[in-house]
Amino acid sequence: MAAPFPARQHLREVARLFLTLGLTAFGGPAAHIAMMREEVVRRRQWVSEQQFLDLLGAVNLIPGPNSTEMTIHLGFLRAGWLGLIVGGVCFIAPAMLIVMALAWVYVHFGTTPQATWLLYGVKPIIIAIIGQALVGLVRQAVKGPLTAGVGLVTLGLYMLGVHEIALLFAGGAVVMLWQNVRRWQSTGLASLALPLLNLAPAALLGTAVSLPLLFLTFLKIGAVLYGSGYVLLAFLRADFVLRLGWLTDQQLLDAVAIGQVTPGPVFTAATFIGFLVGSASGLGGVPGALWATLGIFLPSFLFVALSQPFIPRLRRSPWTSGLLDGVNIAALGLMAAVTWQLGGASLVDPLTILLALVALPLLLHWRVNATWLVLGGAVVGLLRAALL
Repeated sequence: MAAPFPARQHLREVARLFLTLGLTAFGGPAAHIAMMREEVVRRRQWVSEQQFLDLLGAVNLIPGPNSTEMTIHLGFLRAGWLGLIVGGVCFIAPAMLIVMALAWVYVHFGTTPQATWLLYGVKPIIIAIIGQALVGLVRQAVKGPLTAGVGLVTLGLYMLGVHEIALLFAGGAVVMLWQNVRRWQSTGLASLALPLLNLAPAALLGTAVSLPLLFLTFLKIGAVLYGSGYVLLAFLRADFVLRLGWLTDQQLLDAVAIGQVTPGPVFTAATFIGFLVGSASGLGGVPGALWATLGIFLPSFLFVALSQPFIPRLRRSPWTSGLLDGVNIAALGLMAAVTWQLGGASLVDPLTILLALVALPLLLHWRVNATWLVLGGAVVGLLRAALL
């Protein structure tokens, strides 16, 4: 039998990798990106450390879920435009199906399944995975005292409560200006502003549920949202609780909780909300979930497709190369701050501390596949629950 075409083989590789990550990538964007780095830089060598860092900087400059946009970028680099679609869909689909199943349970039984036992063992492994990624990425991102200082200042300011988007753009601007102060031209700098379009029409409290309005509301959120899960919560509450009146505060918190305890992107909270809203209105839980998921993730595919051709040019330009360097190190400073915060919530007793300490050298020195460590952590959590 003839060997498969390289493009087809690469597409299968993209599908297998991101389906696996979609099923096992717990812990939020920082953990997802750490696991992707392990797979595509260290294990498979699809991209170099610098290319991966530049992609990380690029996704931090556009709205949307960073880890999902990384899968879309990486799928494109490995398998072209079809890989762009397949990578993103394969990362989103497992989480979407899991969340949809949990939403069905919620609608029919009025409760969210408990995942405490699972997360108890998985969270310490996630801390080790992020720590291992930080070690490698910082070595590449720190290019001198300037970038080292920007990273440390970003870390400190974030811990003091400064908004992460302001820190990202400030870090990029500082490094860009410092590196290019002698290249300053009298014409100044051109600026590019992304319009924040209000894609959903204004609506009054208590508006009747419709699938087009559900889709447009999530499309707007996906097109303008920067920041963490807390920012997502604010957007969802403003639209679905206050403006439209389709959810209660408790339902919204349950939706965000489900998005956080399931693998894959936190934005699959949209799937849960779509299922609830569709079921309550008689439009159907599954159609509501699918339209909501499509709405919130579609802008990410469009933003990546539009920005992909410009990333190599950003690195070649003296001005924008400095911008990328600054955003990269600022993003790693934020990643370190989030790791510290997650560590405080995850390493809660001697067993969880031991799990993290065992996992870190396995990742750094023996290069054990992070997926197996996550599954091992889940088994430890299950055994602990059984013994209590």
